[in-house]
Amino acid sequence: MPAETRNGPELHPMTEKLATGKNFASVATLLPGGRIQNQTIWVHVIDGKIVLNTETHRAKYVASTKDPRITVLIRDEDDPYRYAEVRGTVSDYTTGDTARRQVDELAQKYTGKDYPPENIKSERVIMWITPERQTVIDQSNGVAD
Repeated sequence: MPAETRNGPELHPMTEKLATGKNFASVATLLPGGRIQNQTIWVHVIDGKIVLNTETHRAKYVASTKDPRITVLIRDEDDPYRYAEVRGTVSDYTTGDTARRQVDELAQKYTGKDYPPENIKSERVIMWITPERQTVIDQSNGVAD
């Protein structure tokens, strides 16, 4: 069975399930010179949107303010042959207490503890992702590209 692909901003159910689970996301953004940079980070869903939490000095945030195109690949940590790729744009940012609280929620999800305040080097920011295209793969169940 071919991979399942859909266009538009509504999250595919498998994308949402992977993002709300304890799974990691590889996030690709474009650097000013046109090169792609990729990092693995925590991911979640709020109000039907993929959200990433980072800091304002980090490359992925800075790059997204110059060019909002982004790809988020969320891998099932229990089955690496199952993943969702989301191509889209960073459509909004949230800073302040909301972003600080949300990183604690993410830390609880992934580590069982609040995010260490001493690890924060600048301002926390939530990056809101609007999908343009999603592809879901589940090779263990015959859904492949």
